[in-house]
Amino acid sequence: MHKQLKHTLYLGSTSSSRQMLLREAGIPFTVVEQSADETKCDWNLPLKDAVEHIALYKMQHVQLPAGTPGERCFVLTADTLSENKSGKLEGKPVDRADAVAKLIAARAGVRTGTAFVLEQRMYDGAAWVVEEHMVCYAEARYSFVISDAWIDFYLDNVQVVGAGAIAIEGFGNQFLRTLDGSLSAVIGLPMYELREALEGFGFFA
Repeated sequence: MHKQLKHTLYLGSTSSSRQMLLREAGIPFTVVEQSADETKCDWNLPLKDAVEHIALYKMQHVQLPAGTPGERCFVLTADTLSENKSGKLEGKPVDRADAVAKLIAARAGVRTGTAFVLEQRMYDGAAWVVEEHMVCYAEARYSFVISDAWIDFYLDNVQVVGAGAIAIEGFGNQFLRTLDGSLSAVIGLPMYELREALEGFGFFA
């Protein structure tokens, strides 16, 4: 864990899964509000394009506190979606019935992608000015299989239901049959790629 980091990472996300990943990695962060209305985004795009579009849209709606002249900060937003075997994009379920339908569809195989946007900004005395900007994407294909007899028990016991009603961390891990790709991208934030991006931006310096 890096000691006494002089930079602030602002996280424009209330996702408990993303916050858990950052805490486990020893990356300090401060949660800030972002007012993006994701329903206005284009959900007819391919998976990679859709999550990148939404993550960028979130970045445009991040609300940062005022800084001091010359101060630098880092800002992070992200989005995660799943795609079932038929090619339909799946976000978080709207209700329990929707969650059940998504879990049944997931038996045939799932592809989940997460995109994050990272910016380095400098406060010029009046506003935060973007100095560096990048978009990164990672995904995984996997088999998540829950029989009818276990669906209600699963939904009663998972603490966080993600895209496609799938939670592969914690209780839900026992239903993950196979995985090919980034585990942390499925959870909500590709940590290998994020660490490289933060290091490249000088966050740990």
